[in-house]
Amino acid sequence: MKVEDILRKKGTRIGMVRINETVATALRLMKAENTGALVVKDVCRTEGNTVVGVISERDVVRALVDRGPGILEQAVSALMTRDPYCCSPSDTVRHVLSLMDEHGIRHVPVLEGATLVGVVSVRDLIRRQLEELPADELPIAASAAESWDFPVVANQ
Repeated sequence: MKVEDILRKKGTRIGMVRINETVATALRLMKAENTGALVVKDVCRTEGNTVVGVISERDVVRALVDRGPGILEQAVSALMTRDPYCCSPSDTVRHVLSLMDEHGIRHVPVLEGATLVGVVSVRDLIRRQLEELPADELPIAASAAESWDFPVVANQ
């Protein structure tokens, strides 16, 4: 299976933020887009919108722990991952999974030449795998809970 198959099913909507926007703005965009990361873009006169990085919830949380809440008013450029790992539409899903595993990332921008055409997330890949499983292999939550042989007690 190829990345282009994932994008065809998912669509090519891309959550993006400009490099000089604040981290707080990026977080609001992530919430609105229901995503854990945004592609960071910059506008170059000769090239138009250029991908310069990715900012993720993980980047923000780590910076909050290390530097405190003041980072929310800093520019995205202060926290983003520069030169992110990317793939092309013709790459295999296995290749993208290997990138994610090897580099501890969950979102991979998809470039066709220098043009951003989408983003593939670990959620997209999981969803695709679930769609390919036969229906009888999908667990049913109720029957799984009935098979427990120990009491489940809420925290007291």
